Amino acid sequence: MIYVSRKEHFNAAHKLYNPKWTEERNREVFGPCANENWHGHNFELIVTVRGWPDEDTGFIIDLKALSTLIRERIIAEVDHKNFNLDVPFMKDKLPSCENIIVEFWKILAPGIKEIAARAELHSLKLYETPRNFVEYFGDSQP
Repeated sequence: MIYVSRKEHFNAAHKLYNPKWTEERNREVFGPCANENWHGHNFELIVTVRGWPDEDTGFIIDLKALSTLIRERIIAEVDHKNFNLDVPFMKDKLPSCENIIVEFWKILAPGIKEIAARAELHSLKLYETPRNFVEYFGDSQP
């Protein structure tokens, strides 16, 4: 199996806040991420696709087409937006990186099949900061 990856960048804001909790509990659990006026990040998204090269092109997936897919279906929806207020697929979800990446998967996995029938989405890695990131392999939730 061969794996190819594409990295894209976007900026977005969010607030980690559970409305079922008190202000004190939210500050205790989420710290400055519960800031009432939001906070932002320079996110990096790495999309990894796996498969075997096409006999005619030598590609698993056309990386230009993959970039277009990511930019049209994800970046255009989240760049310079507020996950809590502006992103329809995050409505009523706590916008932690863990929840965001699962929603990205739901959007990208079928799109990969549309542009490369023999390829499949292998993993997503979302960097919130250079030192904090999440990685998802499409596993089912317990």
